[in-house]
Amino acid sequence: MLRARDAIDRRWAEPIDIEALARIANCSRAHFIRAFGAAFGETPHRYLQRRRIERAMWMLRERAELSVTEVSLEVGFASLGSFSRTFAAIVGASPSEYRRRATPAADDARLRVPTCAVTSYERPVRPGPASAAPARGSRTFGEDRAARPA
Repeated sequence: MLRARDAIDRRWAEPIDIEALARIANCSRAHFIRAFGAAFGETPHRYLQRRRIERAMWMLRERAELSVTEVSLEVGFASLGSFSRTFAAIVGASPSEYRRRATPAADDARLRVPTCAVTSYERPVRPGPASAAPARGSRTFGEDRAARPA
């Protein structure tokens, strides 16, 4: 069963028939379906669909240049309708809705940083002469004075 599951994991984007998986597991088609379900808790077809949807979720989040139709074809679905129906059944949202809700990782990281820190970091620094005395209320901790010749 593990070899058959590994075959699904390696070739999830290709069309895979149940007879080929049963041959990998050295059993009949009917026995393979029963044994796979008993071992992993889902049918081989459902396992393959879940693997494809997991990949589609990543593509919808990370590859904004691809349309939902292109993603469905990339992950091995023959039609957009079956992809959307399967996606909604597994994820609980349509592919377009999932893409809209997903935020890029960079935006997530930015949201966790306090606004005052972001403002301070993004504030432009005005260049000045190296020998100039630090202005009163300087924002440095004396690094600029240590670099000056005595």
